Amino acid sequence: MPRPASHEGAPRLPRPPPPPATRRGSVVSYTFKWSVLWTGQSGQWLLQGLLTTLELSAIAWLIAVALGILSGALRTVPIAPLRWAATFYVEFFRNVPLLVWMFFWYFGVPPLLPRFVQDWLFNHGVEFWAATIALGVYHGARMSEVIRSGIQSIPRTQFEASLATGLTTLQAYRLVILPVALRLIVPPGTNESLNLLKNSSVALTISVAELTFQTRQIETYTAKAIEALTAGTLIYLALCLSIATIMARVERAYAIPGLIARADPAG
Repeated sequence: MPRPASHEGAPRLPRPPPPPATRRGSVVSYTFKWSVLWTGQSGQWLLQGLLTTLELSAIAWLIAVALGILSGALRTVPIAPLRWAATFYVEFFRNVPLLVWMFFWYFGVPPLLPRFVQDWLFNHGVEFWAATIALGVYHGARMSEVIRSGIQSIPRTQFEASLATGLTTLQAYRLVILPVALRLIVPPGTNESLNLLKNSSVALTISVAELTFQTRQIETYTAKAIEALTAGTLIYLALCLSIATIMARVERAYAIPGLIARADPAG
């Protein structure tokens, strides 16, 4: 039987090199340069972004609280048309993504406004006011549920006792029910407020120069993504922890014994 041909003298093909991730001795090289955060315009951009974020969040929070108190209270009144209107507002705005509302208020609403309103908006930052309204209206619907749960946690006898003293329904809500409910909802209200602050970063999608927008700008100009995004992360973390700490003190100071579990035992 003939023997198979030998390949000993045939030239060998070179082995393909291993992929970069498994190549022996290869190390990912990245030089950290934290000084980019305070050199050039980076520090000014971060400060400007922080101030814009605080301003945007503060105005949107005021809108959200006002709408939340109004709609949350209306959802508990015995007048059916008012309950239906408040329920429609909550379900309509709460169940649509925030990003869609940003685009709606920025691209869709301004052309429908009177000319003098359009001129004022375009001269005073239409993207900022669109983001503020979108954020406030969206979180107002979410805040409404917090207010409603606070009102419904109050014993019904308090409302009945208020009416028995001669107060009208409006006076009972304004003088008795809402003051107690606002003290009860400090923890969930704080959580919703922190969500509003963090969701302000969505405003970068319509070119609002808030904190996340500015960190991305630093990344673009310096090619230092880790440093820029770490700075933004730490600033958001510091803001949220500060607010949470302050509101925890407020909660303990205004706790109602027997109604709030975290009431100060010394009180």
